[in-house]
Amino acid sequence: MAQRRAHYVLSTHWDREWYQTFQDFRYRLVQLLDRVLDGLEDGRLQGPFQTDGQAIMLEDYLEVRPERRPQIERFAREGKLVIGPWYVLPDEFLVSGESLIRNIELGRRVARSFGGQPSNAAFACDMFGHTSQMPQICAGFGMRGGFIWRGLNPIAARHVIWRGADGTELPCYRFVPDGYCSFAFRVRRAHERSHVADAEQIDTDLTAYLEQEAEASEVDPLLLFDGGDHQEWDTDVYAVVAGRMRRSDGRFEIVHSSLDAYLEEMLPQVDRIALTVEGELTEPGLHPVAIDQQWLIPGVRSSRVWIKQQNAACQTALCHWAEPLGVMASAAIGSEYPQGFLDAAWRWLLKNHPHDSICGCSIDAVHEDMRFRFHQAIGIADRLTEQATRAIGAHIEGEVTPETLRVVVFNPLPHPVDEPTELTLQIPEDWPTFNEFFGFEPKPAFRIHDAQGNELPYQRLAQAMGRSKLRIFDTRFPESYRTHDVHVVLPLSVPAMGYTTLTVHAGFEGLPTRHPAVPGLATSERSMANEHLIVTIEANGTLAITDRATGRTYSRLLTFEDCADIGDGWFHGPAVNDQTFTSTACGADVALVHDGPYLTTFRVRVPLRLPAEFDFCSMTRSETFIEVVIDSRITLRRGARHVEVETTIDNCARDHRLRVLFPTGAATDTYLADAAFDVVERPIALRHDNHIYRELDVETRPQQSWTAVSDAQGGLAVVSVGQLESAVHDQPERPIALTLFRATRRTVMTDGEPLG
Repeated sequence: MAQRRAHYVLSTHWDREWYQTFQDFRYRLVQLLDRVLDGLEDGRLQGPFQTDGQAIMLEDYLEVRPERRPQIERFAREGKLVIGPWYVLPDEFLVSGESLIRNIELGRRVARSFGGQPSNAAFACDMFGHTSQMPQICAGFGMRGGFIWRGLNPIAARHVIWRGADGTELPCYRFVPDGYCSFAFRVRRAHERSHVADAEQIDTDLTAYLEQEAEASEVDPLLLFDGGDHQEWDTDVYAVVAGRMRRSDGRFEIVHSSLDAYLEEMLPQVDRIALTVEGELTEPGLHPVAIDQQWLIPGVRSSRVWIKQQNAACQTALCHWAEPLGVMASAAIGSEYPQGFLDAAWRWLLKNHPHDSICGCSIDAVHEDMRFRFHQAIGIADRLTEQATRAIGAHIEGEVTPETLRVVVFNPLPHPVDEPTELTLQIPEDWPTFNEFFGFEPKPAFRIHDAQGNELPYQRLAQAMGRSKLRIFDTRFPESYRTHDVHVVLPLSVPAMGYTTLTVHAGFEGLPTRHPAVPGLATSERSMANEHLIVTIEANGTLAITDRATGRTYSRLLTFEDCADIGDGWFHGPAVNDQTFTSTACGADVALVHDGPYLTTFRVRVPLRLPAEFDFCSMTRSETFIEVVIDSRITLRRGARHVEVETTIDNCARDHRLRVLFPTGAATDTYLADAAFDVVERPIALRHDNHIYRELDVETRPQQSWTAVSDAQGGLAVVSVGQLESAVHDQPERPIALTLFRATRRTVMTDGEPLG
């Protein structure tokens, strides 16, 4: 039998923050990398050392040990440190496709900044499942092979061909049986607290591990990946491995290697790989943990939803505002593109994308630290957006007098916008006002004209008088002033990636500024309609929406459903003794907030009485009930084919999951949801063999921003940015279930914390 080469890859899996804070983990990281660099320097460690597929480890280290940068650069040039390709190891479902790309871009850039070449191994060892377009994303960066674990269950072989949504194929090594920690379990015995290292036993375990890999591997080269969670290199184990490197037993030749070197030898033999998998990889764990420890861990999609919401806001602020407007300002008036600021913002945001951070499955202190990073990212993005809009606005021709305001409305989207648009106008405090009747409330008097001088009728929605503002100067002290902030809606047409200019003219003191009366969209005290939709608010706060084109009515939309959740950041924990409550029998308070020709808004308050908590002694939901008020604003715009819902909840209950249901009535067995650069079709029913799985398949699935159900007669989509978990109940009405939040107490390796 021909001798087989085994590639020993020394690494560590470095969760930047998880069951400890970043600073606690960083202290350990400095100790770990000190030993690695010392070992590479004095020859005790041959190298290379793989930095867990991510580059941020070295940045974090150098903040404490800046004097060792020349040493790191030398080892990077010599190939003794293999860096990247990621900046951080993210979760693939909880960040946008653009964020995945920026992550790899930055990781490769950081790797090159040390003088070496970034790794081209698509290392995704611990992501909680894999999105369908990762093969194409990896191929776009020149990565030709990957390393995966979760979301798949084959154990008889070590390799699969992963075919992405576009057909791109990525040959992958799958870690088995203990994931990327297999070497740590089987050779290091890192899980045995009382284990005493013994060279003979280590050698025996190493041989058994080699034989196991040789039997399962379809290709000649074997992989010995020594990179368990937060583990330093073990000198006793390494001495045995190094000894085997210096001698051959005729069956195995062990070389100190890298993931890239392993791929170079593996890829010419991909025709031997029999198994091909396609699309997203989200299969739950099948086998007993003694055979394969794979867990998908799907509950992270709805853990600490504030994290998902703030992340979505940051991604939007960067990708849809700061960056395109920076390009517009550069192209239109020659402004410097703010690359340095954008790089800083992306760095702050990406530091919140490690899987244990963005997933919301760490201790409370970790997630509280994330708030600051989000604030920095969106703060930079908002400032750049303001700077670009002001710079462009200042170059627009036309006279501005004390009686006029210039308002520039920007559209950063790649398609025109032609719809009723809301604006908040900052009317100078000294402009005229008028009063209705006997002068109960002053109203700022003004008229709005478009760029051609045509007057635009507007609908006044709200106003806040005498609001303080701050004006900043380059060479003088700041100045405070006051404005009357008036929120209006008016019909606007704004070109793709462009802007339109409005002029606001002061009215006359005491004279009203009104427009000819036009009926509003409200058709009764709890209904409204436009050209396409009829919306009725039922007594329990649910909606009935009729599509005028088809005559089809969707009823009981916006039904709230609440059940117990005794889980944690990783899993929704259903209780045996559960009670599921819905808002079906609730009485709602309905108020008309706005009504006009462009927009109508109703406020709907649903008081939902829920158990205060879960009683972990009796293992039942509490018999003490509290009222959780669900406050929604329902808006319909002229010409819109959708209804807008903004829901606010002050949650005061514990140990529960709250979802909102949208029955579709569609005759279908599948539904659609968006993913990173893809639209995925999924079955509604759970897998038929679910009973044999160790980790049960669940109905909830990831989405980026929408889930849709349709049949030949029509369909319904629910769009919600920042809510990343949805489901479609396998019931005749096929309701879409959008998870609003999970409120749990259990956090990893603690007795429980309050902020889950």
